[in-house]
Amino acid sequence: MYANEIRELSLEEIEQKILEAHQELFNLRFQMTTRQLKDYNRIKVVKREIARLNTIAHEKKMQARRSES
Repeated sequence: MYANEIRELSLEEIEQKILEAHQELFNLRFQMTTRQLKDYNRIKVVKREIARLNTIAHEKKMQARRSES
């Protein structure tokens, strides 16, 4: 998911995507441990997606705080 697409989402939707990404990362790590994982690069991709989601969620929170003051 690209940053522009994420910025169009609401904060609640972004937080839901973060939870889903963490669940996917957990499943990937579990598959890796049981030697069922086929695409090891997917772990790296999901970690970056989580970081991107967290960054944009933080931006939105800071923007909301600025608009309140």
